[in-house]
Amino acid sequence: METLRDILDAAARGVFPPGDGGTTVVPQHAHRDAGVIAFTAHSVVFTDEDPEWVRETLRAAADGCDALAATLNARFLAALLERTGRTTDTVDALAVGSPLPGRPPLALTQTAGAGHPRAVRARAHRDDVRLWEADGGVVILGRGVAGRLEVAVEVDEGVRHRGLGRLLATAARHLADEPVWAQVSPGNARSLRAFQAAGYVPVGAEALLLAP
Repeated sequence: METLRDILDAAARGVFPPGDGGTTVVPQHAHRDAGVIAFTAHSVVFTDEDPEWVRETLRAAADGCDALAATLNARFLAALLERTGRTTDTVDALAVGSPLPGRPPLALTQTAGAGHPRAVRARAHRDDVRLWEADGGVVILGRGVAGRLEVAVEVDEGVRHRGLGRLLATAARHLADEPVWAQVSPGNARSLRAFQAAGYVPVGAEALLLAP
């Protein structure tokens, strides 16, 4: 049976689920992470809930809306949240960048960063979190959904609008030896532009359901 990680690994190579308007339901990789990933004309719901319940609820949510958008429709997500007792923050744009050879394009110092707010948030949602500090920002790598390698960057307020976000996002690709995944709120246009400029390719949208 195809797993969520199989689907993600294929997407990182540019091989996506068929654009047939369908929905694939797969088990969660771990208790922590459940949710929805919408690719072009095909969605993946990763949950340990009954697949038949998922499909019936999707049919109800699709009534009156574009069927291709049903998995990220507010009615379906609300039903899934209520059934699972989980919460969610937002629907993120999901992008992936391939690893790059050589050294990062700026000086970095790896640090524990135990008290850094971004590191604290990362450890709540990821495993094996590592943090590097740069002059004016940080880049963080950790294992998230289905064990994929995820990146987060943060730029200090006083040095924004100088391209540092793009350099930090690029640095993550140099620090990795496998595809690096980024989840970015669509409303954060500055961050979206930084990741796109760093060579990350949009692959879909994701709603992550957080365990209590």
